[in-house]
Amino acid sequence: MRLIFMGTPDFSVPILEALAADHDVVAVYAQPPSVAGRGQKQRLSPVHARAAELGLPVLTPKSLKSEKAQTEFASHKADAAVVAAYGLILPQVILDAPRLGCINIHASLLPRWRGAAPIQRAIMAGDKESGVTIMQMEAGLDTGPMVLRESVAITEATTAGSLHDALSLLGAQLIGPALEGRQNNTLKAQLQPDAGVTYAHKIDKAEAAISFDKAAKDVVRHIHGLSPFPGGFVEINGQRIKILLAEAVTLGDSHGAEPGTLLTEDFVIASASGGVRPLRVQRAGKGPVETEAFLRGFKLPLGTRVG
Repeated sequence: MRLIFMGTPDFSVPILEALAADHDVVAVYAQPPSVAGRGQKQRLSPVHARAAELGLPVLTPKSLKSEKAQTEFASHKADAAVVAAYGLILPQVILDAPRLGCINIHASLLPRWRGAAPIQRAIMAGDKESGVTIMQMEAGLDTGPMVLRESVAITEATTAGSLHDALSLLGAQLIGPALEGRQNNTLKAQLQPDAGVTYAHKIDKAEAAISFDKAAKDVVRHIHGLSPFPGGFVEINGQRIKILLAEAVTLGDSHGAEPGTLLTEDFVIASASGGVRPLRVQRAGKGPVETEAFLRGFKLPLGTRVG
């Protein structure tokens, strides 16, 4: 098939690679390069960089609303456009241009968690599963009819990073059968149900501050939903410490300590119910380490306030 691929971050790279292996990817659309560093050098997005390595033509329009951009898009005469975390709104004329329309790979089990941060919100909400939905795109936000849908389990140790990687690979596995099914008309798109719709709002910077004023399991879910980026943090003796992995500890309510108080030498912190033990942490300017290594160089007396 003649395909256009539209994506930008790391999540989209395995999907691009899968498509390039089996189809004729005639154009790759990605967000424009960012400018970073003292030299203000351009930094290509992960999809842009990988497409260039594969020898694929890359376009980085700031918008698809202009007649010029829409004419260029239509000139590719694509059978379909595959969209995975692209980052731009697609006008109706773009959605209608390919023969089979635009097909989106969304990192949730729609209609749950439409929107910008489905991976993080699923973990933070305590969902037992997530997954990938392949859908036919329409003008609404993740409202299009579903072509394929497959789930993966969320465990107590699942972080946004590990779920991100699992769903990226799952999307790469599903997109081939989805395209074949649409091409051969053997897969019918099904309307999303009205029941169960939720929205995964973008992660706000203020959410990165960890509060222990709730049950330990909820604190851990919050930590894991923000790991590794942006990373939930606490302030300890004036230093910002990110907690990237943690576990809930059953203590009962007999410890009598205020939430956010260090209870044990192995770094158990009191929560509103039970305790939270960080397992992997990161100090500002340093790499992530296991808690045992962190405590060897960062002594914390019992009763220290963490928050």
